[in-house]
Amino acid sequence: MNEFELIAKLTRTLPTNPSVLTGAGDDCAVLDFGLPEKLFLFKTDAVVEGVHFPPGTPPEKIGHKALGRCLSDVAAMAGTPDVALVTMGLPEHFDAEFVGKIYDGLNALAREHGVAVGGGETTTNPERLFISVALLGTVGRGKQILRSGAKVGDAIFVTGELGGSLAGKHLEFEPRLAEARWLAEHYAIHAMIDLSDGLAGDLPHLLRAAGVGAELLGRAIPISRAARLRAKETTSAKPPLAAALTDGEDFELLFTVAGGHAVRLLDAWKKQFHRLKLSCIGKIVAGRGVTLRDQRGARPLRADGYVHFA
Repeated sequence: MNEFELIAKLTRTLPTNPSVLTGAGDDCAVLDFGLPEKLFLFKTDAVVEGVHFPPGTPPEKIGHKALGRCLSDVAAMAGTPDVALVTMGLPEHFDAEFVGKIYDGLNALAREHGVAVGGGETTTNPERLFISVALLGTVGRGKQILRSGAKVGDAIFVTGELGGSLAGKHLEFEPRLAEARWLAEHYAIHAMIDLSDGLAGDLPHLLRAAGVGAELLGRAIPISRAARLRAKETTSAKPPLAAALTDGEDFELLFTVAGGHAVRLLDAWKKQFHRLKLSCIGKIVAGRGVTLRDQRGARPLRADGYVHFA
């Protein structure tokens, strides 16, 4: 049973109440506590030594990634993060200075985005270090962007470049919070998700939520320099396009907007975020699944992103 099969099993009978507008199945839980102008976003995520970062990783980068993953999910719903709680599991013979530097990295990213760290928990974990972050944020009432809103005819966009994240980006990425809020303010974004498990893994989540399919143009997918270099230097490396589709941990935004707005959006983006690439990589179509069009023709995209327990 892989990660998503397990999630499906566990979420069938979750208790709920009227405050939960959106629960399991999106980037954050959306909560209504009765405030007239805002809703709350609630997210938790974890990083584990040997899974999300190798032993020997600089501690500041571990802290950055631990909080950054949650911030990226809040960005995917066009929200603003507010308060984080941090749970840390430590081996018996931990280095207090090392742990302090983890917090240095986490705190620096928190200050950058105006996030308070309100406390948390420490516990013993005999085998390895883990950090779990719970994050509370807000979004204007009715302004949250879900995975489920994609419509036939929408253009599919992605920020930044994809693939090769293990060369360093997965520890240093910048959550696209400002970009997401700008998009939500200026355009009717129909659906959005952040790319943590790879384009080939995360796009299907968005499509299933809306009951639609997609066509991708291989030549339009923005491939990172790191992915191209690895393909040149390592004979066992994935081809660059495969890396862009499946490597994961890009933490870019994938979103859809009405096709008629695509050109105007691209032009406005270049003026607003001239240092960050935005690419139109395909369109939403009727049906199910993903078709990839490249120099080999059109074929079903069968590649998967990263899946825990697979």
